Amino acid sequence: MACSSTYFLAAAVATLLGACTLEPHYNRPPPPVPALQGGTAGDTAAADIGWREFFPDPQLQQLIALALTDNRDLRVAALNVQSAQAQYRIQRASLFPTVDASAVEQVQHIPIGVLTSGFPPAVLAGAGPLSTNGVTEHTYDVGVGFTSYELDLFGRIRSLNHAALQQYFSSGETRRSVQLTLVAEVATAYVAVLADQTLLDITRDTLKSQEDSYALTQKQFSGGTTTELALRQAESTVDTARANLAQYNRQQALDRDALQLLLGAPIPDGIDFSGGLDRGNMVAELEEGIPSDVLVRRPDVLAAEHQLMAANAEIGAARAAFLPAISLTGNFGTESTQLSGLFKGGSRAWTFSPQISVPIFAGGANVANLQATKLARDTGIAQYEKAIQTAFREVADALVARGTLDEQLAAQQALVTASEKAYRLADMRYRGGVDSYLSALDAQRTLYSAQQQLQTVRLLRLQNLVTLYKALGGGLREHAAAAQTTLEPSSSESVPTHAGPSASN
Repeated sequence: MACSSTYFLAAAVATLLGACTLEPHYNRPPPPVPALQGGTAGDTAAADIGWREFFPDPQLQQLIALALTDNRDLRVAALNVQSAQAQYRIQRASLFPTVDASAVEQVQHIPIGVLTSGFPPAVLAGAGPLSTNGVTEHTYDVGVGFTSYELDLFGRIRSLNHAALQQYFSSGETRRSVQLTLVAEVATAYVAVLADQTLLDITRDTLKSQEDSYALTQKQFSGGTTTELALRQAESTVDTARANLAQYNRQQALDRDALQLLLGAPIPDGIDFSGGLDRGNMVAELEEGIPSDVLVRRPDVLAAEHQLMAANAEIGAARAAFLPAISLTGNFGTESTQLSGLFKGGSRAWTFSPQISVPIFAGGANVANLQATKLARDTGIAQYEKAIQTAFREVADALVARGTLDEQLAAQQALVTASEKAYRLADMRYRGGVDSYLSALDAQRTLYSAQQQLQTVRLLRLQNLVTLYKALGGGLREHAAAAQTTLEPSSSESVPTHAGPSASN
């Protein structure tokens, strides 16, 4: 009964000591930006929309899945997470004593002169004959013990453990940010290649039309019904279209290479870019409402906050350096002068060496270290606030562009429709001999320019939707299960909630 009471008392004391910490209380800094307009807490956030839902195009889904497997930047980010996890486990091991088994043989030879020094001649004469070579002693020791285990009375080791844990969480959020950026970049590169294909198709159609007009103008010039100026103008439009065709072929090749670099592997043979931007629904539309907490849910903002919490946890360790530290060293085993006598009766041996260290004078090192950790915490606050400000600007810019691009797209589409009608009428008048070729040429150039601009605006709008999805912290739910096993600590590990800045600290 007495042993049971002692055990529970020791357990209670250990728990109480383990709970002691000098870390400042954490209060999340308020966002240094105005609230986003148009959203409520009940709206569906972009972070809750998986990328397969947002990008319904099967080809684009295939490319994104390939990039998430083979992209080298993402591999580096994943390795960084594993490295941070290993560092956290190393730090966490300091909470527990390290127990080692050891076996030692010690051989000592004592010269005869050392043995006989200090003894009177009469004593040496009574001791009998002594070896002139001295004495060789053997000692064998086998035991189990621990060395310099620090009792975490004031939470120094626990604070360092919390800091390592937050660094680990930060690396996980950084990986999510890299993954989200990769998804957005693949989608942006994909629609860029499709836009190049659309412009190529338009240019080929325009080139064919201009070649037909040039052939007709040549016949008219040979028949004396048109001037050489009209012939040369028709020829210049053909050359311009050919130059544009070469330009768009080059641009498409460059954009394909950029897409392939993002994938980390060759573009699959089954990917078909024909049809261009007219493939159909490639990017989903986001809801108008923006949740009020969207900024603090972005992975880069969360990574910055974990860095802030890690910096704050370091303050607890720096404060604990001003207080006494107790370390324990102990060993239990057997010891004998003969190897055969190690495990015989009477050979049991043990040592226990508690040590207390009280800082008295360190040349100001502890004070400077505490000041440095507080400055690091203040830097973390500024970086966290900057991350929120950056997120706010990206979201605000994307929202502004979204509204204006919709208006621009509608206006550009109307311009293309009007230009098509104008060119058709001008071409009919030219072919009927009612008007000069100059009018038809001008109408054709206007139509071609309007068509090019329309595809540029379509591309910008698609890229804006992708940018808005990324800026709002778009979801990666397909890989949530895999990320859970890689990024999260075991359920037995608690996340500290008391490591953070306050004005009084």
